[in-house]
Amino acid sequence: QVQLVESGGGLVQAGESLRLSCRASGMIDSIKAMGWYRQAPGKQRELVARILRDGTTIYADSVNGRFTISTDNNLYTSYLQMNNLKPEDTAVYFCRADTILALTMAPHDSWGQGTQVTVSP
Repeated sequence: QVQLVESGGGLVQAGESLRLSCRASGMIDSIKAMGWYRQAPGKQRELVARILRDGTTIYADSVNGRFTISTDNNLYTSYLQMNNLKPEDTAVYFCRADTILALTMAPHDSWGQGTQVTVSP
């Protein structure tokens, strides 16, 4: 029903930057929020950043000031600009969309397949 395609992960050195992208498509009436989450080996998935339809942004304390979430096209595309990356940022990053489905008008949360970010010391 809803597809999320992420891109932009990779291997970088500490202090460098990466930009992740997530594009939503499918049977969507509207998108209420887009978010980025990450999961490191042996750890639970955690919120990194989230942006609401009214532009409100939320960041994890660990990334505040280094990462920036943004969107265009009515939240159908979101970006996560990651600056001054640290080894502890190494994880699989997942995009999540909080949507209202077309036709049924039901709320629906969707996840992308994940993209690996690896930061070497």
